[in-house]
Amino acid sequence: MTTRRILIAVAAAALLVVPIARADGDPASDYLLSESVFVPPDAGIPDSYAKQLTQVVADAKARGYETRVALIGTRYDLGAIPSLYLKPKQYARFLGSELYFVYKGRLIVVMPNGLGASKGGKLVPADEAVVNRLPPPGRNGAALAATAMKAVVRLAGNSGVVVAEPPLAGGKPASANHDRLEIAIGGAVILGLTSAGWFLWQRRRRVRA
Repeated sequence: MTTRRILIAVAAAALLVVPIARADGDPASDYLLSESVFVPPDAGIPDSYAKQLTQVVADAKARGYETRVALIGTRYDLGAIPSLYLKPKQYARFLGSELYFVYKGRLIVVMPNGLGASKGGKLVPADEAVVNRLPPPGRNGAALAATAMKAVVRLAGNSGVVVAEPPLAGGKPASANHDRLEIAIGGAVILGLTSAGWFLWQRRRRVRA
């Protein structure tokens, strides 16, 4: 292959790489162009919670309240803009401006330290007042999704649209299992202390004898 052909091939490859890099720069802004919910794959969000969130967003839209939701669990979920991690309000504005030419509606951003709500790339004071009352979900993936569901339901209600908040998938069994585990651990501790006490008592009897 001649030098000229090599240069042409390199230039063509570079042209292909640029759009790919841009697409990967901010994953949520690419995904939300056509989907309603962005769930990062490595944030530990249970599939059942992700499906419930998607259903809540769909139910709200069917009743007249449309929004799109981005869950951001770690700085890696922001791609090339990690500086906006733990800045949900700034990211909500940024994400809205990224989607503006395709989607100008409402957005909800949920991060471990709080939420942001925007429309058309601008914060909406009335919506911000609603999400500011929700406690930060922390870094737990299930809590991120659960908080997002609460935000959709309350924001829809603030606009006069009633959307039912579903019981969390697996919530009751998980709680029951946790209670059983605590009871089992408590029983094991009591049994251990009782056995230790009996052993010491027997030892003292032998010493005195």
